[in-house]
Amino acid sequence: MKLWLVRHAQTDAAPGLCYGRTDVGVPAEATLAVAHAVASRLPADLALAHSPLRRCAELAQTIGRLRPDLATRADPRLAEMDFGAWEGRPWSSIARAEFEAWTCNFAEGCPGGHGESTARFMQRIGTAFDEWRASGQDAVWVTHAGVMRAVELLHRGVRRVDDAAQWPSAPIDYGACQLIECS
Repeated sequence: MKLWLVRHAQTDAAPGLCYGRTDVGVPAEATLAVAHAVASRLPADLALAHSPLRRCAELAQTIGRLRPDLATRADPRLAEMDFGAWEGRPWSSIARAEFEAWTCNFAEGCPGGHGESTARFMQRIGTAFDEWRASGQDAVWVTHAGVMRAVELLHRGVRRVDDAAQWPSAPIDYGACQLIECS
């Protein structure tokens, strides 16, 4: 069974901006370029689920126009993590003490004071991942780097991350397409 994970195209957001749940836009030409690159790589008749955030929804809809054989639907569980009061702020403006307070209590701490804890984020993504596995069907998710990292952990059997150092840190390019295979 296969799950393709596709990250949205590069956004209009300023470099270094925290925008997990913030609904930032993507230039249409960037979305179209990623859609063309991805659409030809996907097999026929996949279920295509996507984050409801505009940067993913527009990419999924564009892929769907190029590949009408793909059944497309929004899934709110595939949205990026909510960084609370940090949303829309440059990462560099977040006080080190605030950031360390979150990373020292990585599983249960809420970024930005009232954001989504890593434990809740992993649970949300885990529910979608488990549902996909139970379906027995290949699928594609158009989503975010945080979700892709969570799926990487779930695929390895990790359901909870207590130490921030355990969170995957390898860069995920805009427009990247990763394949997860499960037996």
